[in-house]
Amino acid sequence: QVHLVESGGGKVQPGGSLRLSCAASGSIFSIYTMGWYRQAPGKQRELVAAITSGGSTNYADTLKGRFTISRDGAKNTVYLQMNSLKPEDTAVYYCNVNGKTIVDERRADFVSWGQGTQVTVSS
Repeated sequence: QVHLVESGGGKVQPGGSLRLSCAASGSIFSIYTMGWYRQAPGKQRELVAAITSGGSTNYADTLKGRFTISRDGAKNTVYLQMNSLKPEDTAVYYCNVNGKTIVDERRADFVSWGQGTQVTVSS
């Protein structure tokens, strides 16, 4: 009942930048945390960054200073600004959102994943 639409992936040269977006829609009552994960070929999915409804952020230690997460609460949208990209940043990036839905006046917790967007850093 919560649908996520990601955009902004693509191919970029080393040192370049990309901005990912993820918009959540559906029977959303409230959103707690919005975040980005990534999964490179042959590796486990890992947290990139997350942001709470209050604006607190959490980043993977290796990405601090290069990646910035932000959100627009009114649009239920989370962004990931990625700068100084490196070949090792190549992966499928997934949006993750959790919160509460409301249907027929009943609230329920939800966790949703986006379909993933490919980011390729290569010369």
